[in-house]
Order: sequence, then C-alpha cells, then structure tokens
Amino acid sequence: MAEITLLDGGVGQEIVTRRGVFDRPLWSTEAMRESPGLAQAVHADFFAAGATVAMANTYAILPDRLAPAGRLAEIDALRAMAMSEARAARDAHGGGRVAATIGPFGASYRPDLVPPHDAAVAIYREVVAALAPQADLVVFETVASVAHARAALDALAAEGRRGWIAVTVDDDDGTRLRSGEPVAALAQPLADGPADAALANCSAPEAMGPAIDALAASGLPVGAYANGFEGITKDFLSVSPTVDRLSRRRDMGPERYAAHAMDWVARGATIVGGCCETGPAHIAAIATALAGAGHAIV
Repeated sequence: MAEITLLDGGVGQEIVTRRGVFDRPLWSTEAMRESPGLAQAVHADFFAAGATVAMANTYAILPDRLAPAGRLAEIDALRAMAMSEARAARDAHGGGRVAATIGPFGASYRPDLVPPHDAAVAIYREVVAALAPQADLVVFETVASVAHARAALDALAAEGRRGWIAVTVDDDDGTRLRSGEPVAALAQPLADGPADAALANCSAPEAMGPAIDALAASGLPVGAYANGFEGITKDFLSVSPTVDRLSRRRDMGPERYAAHAMDWVARGATIVGGCCETGPAHIAAIATALAGAGHAIV
C-alpha cells in the first residue's frame, strides 16, 4: 500500500460559500478580507476531515487581480492574512503543512491571458519571493498552457525554489490542457525544472485519470484534485468573471468523489484532494476510503 498526501478541498469556494457572496471579481480574497477568521475556520474543518496540507487562500492575491479593484496597495496585508490564517489552523491542529497557492494571470481557464515569457516570469518571481518564506511548499495552480507552466518553472528556478505544478485540463479530454496542447508536452519541462510534483486540478473528476497518466511521464510524483462544477461556461470566460456564473454538480457527492480519487490512486497518484465545490465531507470520504484500502495518509 502507498503513502498518500491528502490535500484539502476547495478552500476559496468554501470561503465564498460561507460568506454568502458570489458576484465579486475578487472572489475569496474579498470574502476573506471582510471576514477575519473565516479562512482559518475553513482550514480547520479540512484538517479535521483528514487533510494534511492546507492550501492557503493566496490563489488570486496577484497584482493583476487586485489593481483593477483598487486593492493593489493591500497585497502584502492580504498575503499575510491568508498565510497566517492557514498556519494558525495548522498549528491548532497540531500537524500538517501549509502551501502557498499561486493562480493564473488574469482569470482561471484563460491561457490567452498569459503575458510574454519574460514579463510572466518577472511577475511570478515577485509572488514566489513574497510567499515562499511563509509556506512549507509552493503550488502553481490551474496552469492552462505550456507557456504558463514554463513561466512558473522559470520563476521558481530564478528564486532558487522548488514547487508543485498543477495543470487544468479539458473537461472532456484529460490528455489536453485548456489551451488545447497535449499534457504530455509538459513531461520533459517538468522533469528538467524545479518541480517536486506534477498534478492536475480544477477540472472534471472524469478527466483526471488521463491527465495523471500523461503527467506520469515526467517521472515526478503525480496527483489530482478535481472541481465539482457542471462545466465552465462561456460567461465565466469573459472579462472579470464571477463565480455566480458557474453551477455545482448535483451528482458529485462525497462518496462518488472519493471513488474517483481512489481511481487516481490506482493509477499511481500519491497526492489527492479536492478543488472548487468539494468541501470537508468530500475530504473525509477520501480519508475513509484511503484508510479502508490500507493506505497511509501523510
């Protein structure tokens, strides 16, 4: 049996859901800002469910997200808030790790918004430099293209850091990135770069198996954490999207989601968890399934 790292679920979406406000471009950043302690409570519930890694609510705390909303001057304070609440939950739990999460440029699922390489690397270098000292690990999430992945890898290398790269794939074809490029095209860059794990995230659970198979060619530890959306709508791919444009799947309860996660483990995944619209109950179901199969959660 394997040792499995169990990530938490959709932290940002859980924060937004508990705050009850879904129509803001700053998403969980604004919800966290308005409700101190809310992110810590979400992290605490995921740790209690069995997670061993808290994905801090830093995904969208990026200059190009904050500037249009007039919040750029608050970037350091928001980063500190997100990281401190994740660490506080970890410390109260008595164990686990905290990951600094770094989202995509502009908006999720939009590979067309990635800046030219040198500009993208410069932006990401600043983010890595700011967050890495506060975290146990760094995770680039929802990476939608080869260019996006290369920028993340080069930023890590330039800062002398290592991290995880999590790609988002076509919901109907997990062998392809959202850009349409093959996931397999990332195998060599990941193997050659400062990546410690190759993951798939924020895509349909059904797409994760093929993505894991393609990522395994990198020779790195692989894993997946899927979302529970019905699908990514055209409205959501507009300028300044808000999460109220997306709907939660009604057929992806904790047990069914855990069955998908166990399939990923059977394919060789050693890192599993949940993304948007997966809550503590989903993570608890995975923990139960892993323990029942004799796996050790680390």
